[in-house]
Amino acid sequence: MNREERHRYGMKVLEQVDGEAGKRVVDSLADVSPELGHQIVAWAFGDMYARPELPARDRQLVTLGVLAALGGCEPELEVHINAALNVGLTATEVAEALLHTAVYAGIPRSVNATVVAKKVFGERGLLPISNLS
Repeated sequence: MNREERHRYGMKVLEQVDGEAGKRVVDSLADVSPELGHQIVAWAFGDMYARPELPARDRQLVTLGVLAALGGCEPELEVHINAALNVGLTATEVAEALLHTAVYAGIPRSVNATVVAKKVFGERGLLPISNLS
């Protein structure tokens, strides 16, 4: 595929996974780094997210864990928590994944990610969550 074909294909994948939120992120880069926006679409979504070896649902679990562990990625977490719900994860599964990050990334990062999840869940009418065992 040429550059434009990769971008068109990546946009289809981005829309399936992230919906309108992903497009807003790319659009927000247009006046400062259109090339970064292009790479997010063509490479991250057109090449990486589209790989068939790992389902979109599993890719979102990995993405949530990595973003939570990195810390300071709250805007990206908001997009990807929505994406996780879009590709079939339940709110309880998302909450559980973010809880699990406390073991490896620490409680503060898990709390920060969970606060973002609370915002997304509230906007989508998914509160309260019960993941008590």
